Amino acid sequence: MSFPILGLHHVTATVDDAQADLDFSLDALGLRLVKKTVNFDNRGVYHFYYGDERGTPGTLWTTFPYRTRGVPAGIKGAGQVTVTSFSVPAGSLDTWKTRLRARGFTVTDAPPRFGEESIVVADPSGLLIELVATAGDTRTPWLANDIDAASAVRGIHSVTMTVDDPAPTLAFMREWFGFDLAEEMEGRRRVSVNGLGPGKSIDILTSPDGVRAKNGVGTVHHVAVAIAESGEQLQLREALVRAGIQVTPVIDRSYFQSIYFREPGGVLFEVATMAPGFMVDEPVEQLGRGLKLPPWEEAKRAEIEEALPPVRY
Repeated sequence: MSFPILGLHHVTATVDDAQADLDFSLDALGLRLVKKTVNFDNRGVYHFYYGDERGTPGTLWTTFPYRTRGVPAGIKGAGQVTVTSFSVPAGSLDTWKTRLRARGFTVTDAPPRFGEESIVVADPSGLLIELVATAGDTRTPWLANDIDAASAVRGIHSVTMTVDDPAPTLAFMREWFGFDLAEEMEGRRRVSVNGLGPGKSIDILTSPDGVRAKNGVGTVHHVAVAIAESGEQLQLREALVRAGIQVTPVIDRSYFQSIYFREPGGVLFEVATMAPGFMVDEPVEQLGRGLKLPPWEEAKRAEIEEALPPVRY
């Protein structure tokens, strides 16, 4: 029984330094900071949301900067999202190589797959970020000061999940989310939902070395898929519980409602609603300007602000 998953919603990673993360995402990648808030489960840590002008689900890259909080470096491996891919226009990769190398980053060409070329760069925390060139992404990009529409990031293209055995993961993705096998090559399978295209695909990579993932700095914490509204989300949760799958209660994240659980390969998934979105506490032209707190933390604003490191952007 699959539920109406619309595509990817966001990807969330554990990173090191807050300022370095802002500089990479805003200056190097040219994304927009659409929300500066705190980790609702650890209010002493920022939660940055980056995306397009409005923070549209499917464009969102989010981070928890944990420097000085005692979180060790993570291990990339089976049971984790190991690569996060962004969609850029076809023909723009040379521009991106020049841009990233000028900022001191090492850029490598990825082996072509499924008819698309791409490059890979490690961010300041060691996360693997891929830029995939595609002619089929019609999403309107956020245009930073020195990035034009011919090269700007359109949003999340896909993620690569690494698992020991792809069969249970494929079955889970099909049964619960409605993802179908779209393309296949040795060691890699691409599944898509609600059509085939950027923001709707996940690559499932078979672990080549058996290394198990460990969450920490420099690793993806979870990937979120989008569901239209809270009623459908609640039905999905009830069905998962009946099937014996451990799933959290519905959690209010202010900008969407969330549930979390792990698929058979160990990857942590979130199912997030499309609404209410990021304009619930600041207008679109002001997104990302100030520190926004959930209502239940507002009384502790002075204490929270004092514990957070200063940042500039």
